[in-house]
Amino acid sequence: MTITAERGARAVGKRPHTGPRRPRSQTSYALFLLPGVLAFLAVIIVPFLMNTGISFTEWSGIGSPKWTGLDNYRQLLDDSEFWASFRHSLFMVVAMAVVPTMIGLVLAAALFDYIGKHFGSRTAAVLRACFYLPQVLPIAVAGIVWSWILAPDNGSLNALLKAVGLGSWQQDWLGDPDVALYSVMGVMVWVQIGFPLVVFMAGLQRVDPQLYEAAELDGAGWWRRFWHITLPQIRPEIYVVLTWCTVAALKVFGAVYVLTKGGPGGATDVPSYFSFTTFFEKTQAGYGAAISTVLTVIILLLAMVGLKLQTRAEDAEEGARA
Repeated sequence: MTITAERGARAVGKRPHTGPRRPRSQTSYALFLLPGVLAFLAVIIVPFLMNTGISFTEWSGIGSPKWTGLDNYRQLLDDSEFWASFRHSLFMVVAMAVVPTMIGLVLAAALFDYIGKHFGSRTAAVLRACFYLPQVLPIAVAGIVWSWILAPDNGSLNALLKAVGLGSWQQDWLGDPDVALYSVMGVMVWVQIGFPLVVFMAGLQRVDPQLYEAAELDGAGWWRRFWHITLPQIRPEIYVVLTWCTVAALKVFGAVYVLTKGGPGGATDVPSYFSFTTFFEKTQAGYGAAISTVLTVIILLLAMVGLKLQTRAEDAEEGARA
């Protein structure tokens, strides 16, 4: 009896627990996020807070800052140079967001729906890589090459125009105030076009091919398939590209610095470069910090709007599938 009772007690003790398990502690997983959080604080949050604090002061970069409150922001509202640079950034939005998005949509659809089917996916991949190559090049290298191409005396573009009998079209592409901004815009279209193309081609891979087959059987041409199938199906990707490229256009700096340095006569100045020259060349650190703070707030608001539109498009797509 004693042995039977002990065995019964052991069996009861070894009976598996059938109740709900306690959730595993998330502390170990949170530790992996700690380096990223610290880097984000050190690289983004702390410098932004310091910059915002400097924007409320009058400071030349040395000595003690003098607190001036909102004086820099009041001055900014009446600064014609700032508003001119902001208007130029709107042109850059067209060159880096609107035009590349439209061209990227057409090219992605053509590579995916036509080139890939008739010439093979390898050919489409090679062409995609060629279009994306400017994104890989350092902007300093690309800017120097384009400055050679657009040089007024011995530049390749003017030489080509002269060779084909269009010598009257020759310009000082980066030195003429009426032409310089459009020249920079053209360079940025070339630089930016690869990013939308890659994103849209990735988005097209999740579109049900039966939609294209059904439309083709119904007699729909390429353009109708593009308008009624491609665009609605990759709407979330469109919002991602527009948001990303708009932010890149508002904070563009390297291309302007390498190609024109904001000239001639401020014709290509943009807020980021205007803030740079105000901060370091004019040694008006407080005012330069105010410019960059305003630009940061504008970028954050536009990013929030873009993310909201993207989320709404994704929810609408999931609702349509359901």
